[in-house]
Amino acid sequence: MDDLAFSIEVVKQAGNHLVSRFQSAELEHHLKEDHSLVTQADLEADALITQAIKDRFPADHILSEESQPDSPTVSFDEKTPIWVIDPLDGTTNFSLGLHYWGVSLARLQDGLPQMAVLYYPLLGELYTAKRGRGAYLNHQSFTVQVDRYQKISFFTCCSRTYRKYQVDIPYKTRILGCASYTFCTVARGSAIIGVEATPKIWDLAAAWLIVEEAGAIIDALENEPVFPISPRKLEPNRYYPTIAASSQERLTWAKQRIQRKQTALGN
Repeated sequence: MDDLAFSIEVVKQAGNHLVSRFQSAELEHHLKEDHSLVTQADLEADALITQAIKDRFPADHILSEESQPDSPTVSFDEKTPIWVIDPLDGTTNFSLGLHYWGVSLARLQDGLPQMAVLYYPLLGELYTAKRGRGAYLNHQSFTVQVDRYQKISFFTCCSRTYRKYQVDIPYKTRILGCASYTFCTVARGSAIIGVEATPKIWDLAAAWLIVEEAGAIIDALENEPVFPISPRKLEPNRYYPTIAASSQERLTWAKQRIQRKQTALGN
């Protein structure tokens, strides 16, 4: 079983476990130091995925949102693959009974995502990719559809985008509450532009590759590039403002219309 087949299997197991815990009145939750929400379901899914990787790929490194939430830096050697896990992306949606949440798993080599699986069980959507082999939705190959004169579309972003940036994008805005899904909507052509103002590495690693392999464009919103990332000084709690678009032309246009505010409010 290669890393992609393995990842699909384990991500589906984690997703199905999360479905069994969805809308449970007994589900415990609390706020982490960065004020993001974590539930017992996050921790259970993380343990499932992490143990499966340790059993199948014992020499590889693992970086998970729930396993290293407070580490300022994590140092890995350059050549060993790194698994990047978000066991429940969209925890607030999950806790509130909304369906926009999923499991994100990527495998990095030489600082770049080489394999990605994203599973949104209540939406019935499984996104997969390997570098250079294209993107797949529910095992069907897909590419972003670029229509220069497209009028029916939307701009998707996180709620913090409007706190931190002055935005002048003349499309209807949708805030979906799940960072990885923001970029999947761009990859599949539903959203024309997608922005996440405060994603961390586990929000980006899998979705980044899906966007690239679908033929869309994804880039740092500000100056410093996200990938390749240095395994020798990986900062789990660092924010990587990111923008994706259906084409390079649209991405350049959108960057000109999104400006950081002089005084950004909140995180």
